[in-house]
Amino acid sequence: MNLFQLIRSDYNKHKKYGGHFFGIVFLTQGFWAVFQYRISHFIYLKVSWQPFRFLSLLLMLFWQKIIEITTGISIPASSKIGHSFYIGHFGNIIINSNAIIGNNCNISQGVTIGISGRGEKRGTPIIEDDVYIGANAVVSGKITIGKGVLIGACSLVNSSFPDQSVVLGVPAVIISQKGSNGYI
Repeated sequence: MNLFQLIRSDYNKHKKYGGHFFGIVFLTQGFWAVFQYRISHFIYLKVSWQPFRFLSLLLMLFWQKIIEITTGISIPASSKIGHSFYIGHFGNIIINSNAIIGNNCNISQGVTIGISGRGEKRGTPIIEDDVYIGANAVVSGKITIGKGVLIGACSLVNSSFPDQSVVLGVPAVIISQKGSNGYI
């Protein structure tokens, strides 16, 4: 997908949950953060000539910091996020610069997707398609979260989980195989 298709898919995802153009574009902090990420990621990938890359990265970091302070959401340009990404609520969302998030994922407020672990287990998560991450959840380490997984609120996910799992707890454990259907 090109940049405009990605932005449109994010907008359509926000519209699906209610709202109109003015409300989504001008009043929804989650959309602002995702929009900023899409532009920054595009520049991060496309600008290769060193003097322009330095200048564009400097401007991106400045713009990212303004959005981060305004929204409480930090999405670095180097992270990889698929289409139809939805952030439902304001604030306290931190995504590591090496994180990979698949298509059609929803993230609630207070979520951290970060680096953790020791030795070979140190790294950042790979989150596959159609994953819902509940409020204040932490997903960290060199793990893979399968397709259609639902991560419950306030969970600490530091192990990999298969497709269609529902996980909850500290540390998270599988409580069912119903997946994220109905949440996304």
